Amino acid sequence: MPRMETADFDTELSLFKYDNLEQLPPEYRDLDEAERTERIEAAKVALGDDVVILGHNYQRREIVEHADFIGDSYQLSKEAAAADAPYVIFGGVTFMAESADIITDDEQSVILPSMEASCPMAGMAEALQVDAAWEEITTAAPDADIIPITYMNSYADLKAFCAEQGGLVCTSSNAHRAFEWAFERGDKVLFLPDKHLGENTAHRLGMADETAEWDPWDPEGKDADEVAESDIVLWDGYCQVHERFRVDHVEQVRDEHPDAKVIVHPECRREVVEAADKAGSTATITETVEDADPGDTWAIGTEIHLTNHLSRWHPEVNVLPLCGDACMDCNAMRQIDPNYLTWVLEELVEGRERNVIEVAPGEKELAKVALDRMLEV
Repeated sequence: MPRMETADFDTELSLFKYDNLEQLPPEYRDLDEAERTERIEAAKVALGDDVVILGHNYQRREIVEHADFIGDSYQLSKEAAAADAPYVIFGGVTFMAESADIITDDEQSVILPSMEASCPMAGMAEALQVDAAWEEITTAAPDADIIPITYMNSYADLKAFCAEQGGLVCTSSNAHRAFEWAFERGDKVLFLPDKHLGENTAHRLGMADETAEWDPWDPEGKDADEVAESDIVLWDGYCQVHERFRVDHVEQVRDEHPDAKVIVHPECRREVVEAADKAGSTATITETVEDADPGDTWAIGTEIHLTNHLSRWHPEVNVLPLCGDACMDCNAMRQIDPNYLTWVLEELVEGRERNVIEVAPGEKELAKVALDRMLEV
């Protein structure tokens, strides 16, 4: 199967994963910001403690300014569970809303304002592909005990698969500990879906020379011997935003701003992480800017909206996008238009739930096992 272009892949996945797509009603399509803001806040007042709004770090300003909590995906899911509100509106993407549904109570409904918000990287490791790959990989290494690890940025069915095969979930912050957990219990790790986070984690553990790459899009290009001989098998998936960064961007920002320090997300290519001063999750990036001294300059290698938020929230720090005007936003996050937020909130006021994300009970139970194992590390 040929690799899809990102935009086409995103749309295709949305239609495949969920069949309850609803178009934004025409009367909501041309709201100006002032009217929209007034209506969103009025709906929040009407709903009171019955609703909690989550805004991912990568969301635009018009979403996060209405959020009760702002943060990374798993942190937000935990906030939703702790809030105990019957309605959780997740300003993120599908896999994030699924994670919230997994860890919140059955009485809580998780709503994704737009069902088109599907993460392309999560869609690069679909269940049918992974099942087929697992059979091939276990056949290539029949005597090995292989532990699958999936990054949080994956769908619930992949989390469930990892649990069923003795594996777990990880975040960008604890991936190294998840690898250590896996190697205490098995001989090899299959890491999905982000090859760059996997490679950066292997380097951190001193296992850079013990990796092989598995390309699900190229049936003829796999080397069974390489897979059998390698301790870490990296799925060929990536984030379209973070793969865009290059070493040239790091060099250019240092030429233009000699005092600048560079921090990048570990979803970036290995050579970019090596060239940076620091690498870390969105929480680490945020904390780094929060803790910076006034007048410090930090160039940020992650999704542009977080960079813009940090610049706005911390005007005493000179916050720069690592690739300047070439930095891009996340196509999937962009689907959470504030007009959609207005619509789902006003529908709740009228007693109607739109775009509810529900993980199947058996899948939810297994996926929670994978998440619980992550908490062990």
